[in-house]
Amino acid sequence: MRAYEEAATVPTTGCTALQGIRDVGRVRSGQRVLVIGAAGGVGSFAVQIAKALGAHVTGVCSTSKVELVRSIGADEVIDYTREDIVDGTRRYDLIFDTAGNREVSTLRRAMTPKGTLVLAGGEGAGRWLGMGRVVRAKALSPFVGQKMTNFLSRPKAADLTTLRELIEGDKIRPAIGSRYTLAEVPAAIAEIGAGHGRGKVVITL
Repeated sequence: MRAYEEAATVPTTGCTALQGIRDVGRVRSGQRVLVIGAAGGVGSFAVQIAKALGAHVTGVCSTSKVELVRSIGADEVIDYTREDIVDGTRRYDLIFDTAGNREVSTLRRAMTPKGTLVLAGGEGAGRWLGMGRVVRAKALSPFVGQKMTNFLSRPKAADLTTLRELIEGDKIRPAIGSRYTLAEVPAAIAEIGAGHGRGKVVITL
């Protein structure tokens, strides 16, 4: 049963992370990557995929999820409830943001001069922090050295094959947080909506 549960988490979240990190972020070995929302479904895949591509990865999460993010291979973990991710001392070649609650101007201060910001979901936090953030990022990007963009992922057969190979090679593993039955779907939706999820939430029969 566990194998089926893990397989069910891969197509959407795994492809989103792979396309965002590899194709949009164009991560290369040795680069420094910051994953915001590292304990979530997409974020937990993103941490592992960036590591598999040879990056030095820092994950951002809350206190209760620090050990999870460490366990999936993050080189460093920032607890955002205790530490500012934009403290002026660290710069990243890629920021992969799945949380959507920090302004682009703030994130730019944590990027290298030629760094990339990829906004991946989480853009529903109201008009200005939601799509307004994407519009501002794309409007500013042509005028600065940093690249800032968002994207919509679509599962592709080739990407699923890549993810399968990474899983079989023990490079990544699905991080499952909570399991609910069909009768508990409202509770599962409530957990996701509250933003408290650890890894993927799975519905079982």
